[in-house]
Amino acid sequence: MKNFLTIFLCVLASLAISAQEEQTDSVAETRDSLGIKPDVNFIDEVVWVVGDEAILRSDIEMMRMQAVQEGMKWDGDPDCRIPEQLAVQKLFLNQAALDSIEVTESEVMQGVDQQINAWIQMVGSKEKLEEYRKQTITQMRSDLHDEFKNRELIQRMRRKLVEDVKVTPADVKEYFREQPQDSIPMVPTTVEVQIITMQPRVPVEEINRVKDRLRDFTERVQSGRTSFATLARMYSEDTGSAVQGGELGYTGRGMLDPSFAAVAFNLSDPKKISKIVESEYGFHIIQLIDKRGDKINCRHILMKPRVPQASIDSTMVHMKVLTEDLNNKRFAFEDIVSLLSDDKDTKNNRGLMSNNAESGRTSRFEMKDLPTEVARQVSQLSVDSVSQPFTMVNSRGKTVCAIVKLKTRTPAHRATIQEDFQVLSNVVLNKRKEEKVRQWVQDKIKSTYVRMDDRYKNCDFEYEGWVK
Repeated sequence: MKNFLTIFLCVLASLAISAQEEQTDSVAETRDSLGIKPDVNFIDEVVWVVGDEAILRSDIEMMRMQAVQEGMKWDGDPDCRIPEQLAVQKLFLNQAALDSIEVTESEVMQGVDQQINAWIQMVGSKEKLEEYRKQTITQMRSDLHDEFKNRELIQRMRRKLVEDVKVTPADVKEYFREQPQDSIPMVPTTVEVQIITMQPRVPVEEINRVKDRLRDFTERVQSGRTSFATLARMYSEDTGSAVQGGELGYTGRGMLDPSFAAVAFNLSDPKKISKIVESEYGFHIIQLIDKRGDKINCRHILMKPRVPQASIDSTMVHMKVLTEDLNNKRFAFEDIVSLLSDDKDTKNNRGLMSNNAESGRTSRFEMKDLPTEVARQVSQLSVDSVSQPFTMVNSRGKTVCAIVKLKTRTPAHRATIQEDFQVLSNVVLNKRKEEKVRQWVQDKIKSTYVRMDDRYKNCDFEYEGWVK
């Protein structure tokens, strides 16, 4: 028996060493492929401490590899600027915790899923993505989780720091009065686009199928055969919350679809399941978790009726006739919007699409900011012409048929106060915001415990005060 245990432990040790060697080889291959010179004496260690947060040498190496992959350039010595950037991130994260800034698990998973879906679109399929990254989708989600959460916390903290920064028209005029002409920003080509969308008809039989499925889920939960969270993970078509068992996190009424909110906020017993709720996204059943003040935390299962191809084809034929009438000026585009368009976001605005940019709401889009399917059509249009019908998935995840009209196209030009005041105002506003954030970081360094390895103490840092 003793000999058997000895042999067993030796095998385990051998397997562990083998696994470690494989991981080391993988890291070495990655470093070699990126042109990073290996350090034969590399041993992970704590090289900086900011507050009570440690920065490891492996953190620095990882950021270095990501920078090479993304083609980033550093203003200064990367050996100094990379750990400094990580230290600044720690300052923001520490302050976000002190200010109780939160990112819900649902928001994290939704952001992670959006990133993964974007990658899938780029490479063509889930299988190709897994082959390219040499990871399963589950592993990618795990790796991206903390990265996305921390990035979102940092962004929210930065926004909070500058939420009271404002500029006046006089500030803008004064700033650009002294700027040389070649320092005035260029405004890229922008367009204004009108849109008409029509939702293909979903057969009653398909709606009944979805409702019957949700009724079955309700019966299975209430009979104790399974849990709501398990069914949400398996069947909900809200990918952002499904991985969390359908949980949405604490949410205010205004953040929810009105039909959904009306039912969710009336729930009082966590053991009961809501009636079936129809929203703009599909059909739901909801389970209460908790209420806290004017916010609610609940689970839901979303199911979307499938639109048959025959309905899509029929709607496309109808819209093709409509396109011909519009291009022949038999009807005004704006009149058809009010009569036929299903797009609630644009119907009351004569079909004009709205761009919710950081600088504020505007009707002007750069081509890169338009939905992909819309941009593809607009790129082929002259001003006042109407596209051929096409299909797209709208912001609520539904397949719709659409046509667009190019209302205006403004060529790229150097900004002027008269024509592009908002653009110039944003330049000044962003400059003021960056100045405030920079001053905050400088002040925060002075009041934060910082310890670093001696090798970094002679660095030319962007910020002063790291070396105590």
